[in-house]
Amino acid sequence: MTTLGARSWYKADLAGFEVARLVATGVLILGTSACSMSFPIASLVDETTTSAVTRRTVSPLSPDLGSEDWRRAKAALAVALDPQGSGAQVSWDNPETRLHGTFTPVGQPFVKTDEICRAFVAKIAGQAIASSLQGTACRPSGDEWTIKEVKPFKKS
Repeated sequence: MTTLGARSWYKADLAGFEVARLVATGVLILGTSACSMSFPIASLVDETTTSAVTRRTVSPLSPDLGSEDWRRAKAALAVALDPQGSGAQVSWDNPETRLHGTFTPVGQPFVKTDEICRAFVAKIAGQAIASSLQGTACRPSGDEWTIKEVKPFKKS
């Protein structure tokens, strides 16, 4: 092989290496750029903005209820509104947050748009809060109760 032939082969090999390096760099950039991409995902809970703080509202009853408070309250709501239940008041509490409350069914269950619904009165209390609410919750057959309407309690 002549010197000129060796140089041509070397340049061709070097050019091939450069192309391979550029392709590898491009693949690396494309592959890792997905790590920094973000896609909007609809939130499962409402977001309430107060001042400069964004707080996720876990419960439709009160922004003061955390997820564990709401889990306990929701269980009590299901028992209180059960159409086969006694219709008596059901209590809940969370010793960690010191929040507690009651649900009292009001009236008989009724059907609305293929769901069983029932009105209720709720009371929530804790160190810094005390509220009485009235509302309506509904559930499709075999599903969970969902609060459809809630507002401050007003005696009639």
